[in-house]
Amino acid sequence: MMYRYAYKCGNQETTRGKILSTLLHMFSGIEAGNEKEVQKIKVAIIGAGRVGVSLAEELLNNAEAAYIPRCFIDINREKVGRDIHGIPVWSEDEATFKRLGEFEVQEIIFAIPSMDAKKKKALYDYYKDAGYKLKVYDYPTVYAAGGKRHLREFDIEELLFRKPLVVSDERTNAYYKDKIVLITGGGGSIGSELCRQLAKMQPKKIIILDIYENGAYDVQQELKIAYGNSLDLQIEICSITHRKALERVFEKYHPQIIINAAAHKHVPLMEHNCVEAIYNNVFGTQNLVELCEEYGAERFMMVSTDKAVNPTNVMGATKRMCEMIVQSASTYGKVKYSATRFGNVLGSAGSVIPLFKRQIANGGPVTVTDKRIIRYFMTIPEASQLVLQSGALANNGELFVLDMGQPVKIMDLAENMIRLSGVQGIEIIETGLRPGEKLYEELLVKTEELDKTDNSMIFIERDTPVSEEEINKKIQTLRNACDTGDDLIAKEALRSVVPTFKTPEEVNKEIA
Repeated sequence: MMYRYAYKCGNQETTRGKILSTLLHMFSGIEAGNEKEVQKIKVAIIGAGRVGVSLAEELLNNAEAAYIPRCFIDINREKVGRDIHGIPVWSEDEATFKRLGEFEVQEIIFAIPSMDAKKKKALYDYYKDAGYKLKVYDYPTVYAAGGKRHLREFDIEELLFRKPLVVSDERTNAYYKDKIVLITGGGGSIGSELCRQLAKMQPKKIIILDIYENGAYDVQQELKIAYGNSLDLQIEICSITHRKALERVFEKYHPQIIINAAAHKHVPLMEHNCVEAIYNNVFGTQNLVELCEEYGAERFMMVSTDKAVNPTNVMGATKRMCEMIVQSASTYGKVKYSATRFGNVLGSAGSVIPLFKRQIANGGPVTVTDKRIIRYFMTIPEASQLVLQSGALANNGELFVLDMGQPVKIMDLAENMIRLSGVQGIEIIETGLRPGEKLYEELLVKTEELDKTDNSMIFIERDTPVSEEEINKKIQTLRNACDTGDDLIAKEALRSVVPTFKTPEEVNKEIA
């Protein structure tokens, strides 16, 4: 044991390290800290807490590790000045660039998962500007079920340094426990994360329904690896527009909770595919609502979007129509209904960030449609947890609105990503607004006009549901228009049934 301790903790920097190094050399002829460290990258670990110390132990115990820790940097006065496993703990003031240079530190590792976002950004900029390579010891940003902490590069999503929200609670977990849950669009960005979150809550069964088999398969494999046979997981491949196939799924499983995350969401593409957007988003939702009533489901939750507020595009207008269907059903149906609105999701398939990443990797230019554009952002896990929580809070007919914090200027986002990538000479080009695009999105989080819930992040929009008769008329109008197969006729029909549907010009000129 003494030999192992001396080998692991011997070094030439501290008094204790030198003594152990001398003892090791006397009894075994091995030079501690020379032979094993020459080829290794010397690192400073920010955080001498549980996570930082476990990383140091892992690196010291693994002879094959590429890194060797030379010091900890911490603000806890009780730890500063001590040695942990023969590694000195310095305060931030003591960790000067000169001193780091004397200890040959080449890279800095962040090992405080709970670090305040502003603090993390300040430290990141401080060390990055000094020329250090930076890494983080944590879970992947897009968290996979059963994943472990590992050493990795910072992800762009983290570098926006938005404070992550902690949203899960016991009441929500208890609500989904032992329930049969059907998730439509379960293989998509939000759908798959809903599956991951639900899997932790011990449901009786999760049914992933999707038309894209590869997405559904990936989630299935991930959850099988993480949970094995303890999770009853079923995959059904079908479209929510295919009424008979949906009926078979309801007949087979009799789901208690239905979360509708299936939708066409791409704004410019839906402008040119209006009939398809109405079929999938509107008629698909209507099919699910009818089958929920027919098969005696307990709850139907719809995933909506901030683009449904005063929509200026086909996608937003179809989602507003879905909200109206769901709210109307709450007045005459037996099922409890709710819808949840939120803004853009970092890292989702349609997010602007993967596009910017590709453009930077190709050497630019980075394209921004308009430098004035403002959007709200949230991470996929945050949005998914809030959707599940609002579903558990729902009594009936609520239209939940998530508070997504401060809006982000897309131009600032592009500039940040270029700077953080470290690639020089990348231009940003304005390409002009795309069809149906707004300069800003409205989440309408005006707290004086919204009702509060137990969660400070979730509000309820005051909205009057339309009658069953009126909603049926609107759906028939859309069916007649879609039967023509003409996208322009369908768009005009959509404009007639969604009173808040405006043209982008009308909305944009108000703030231009």
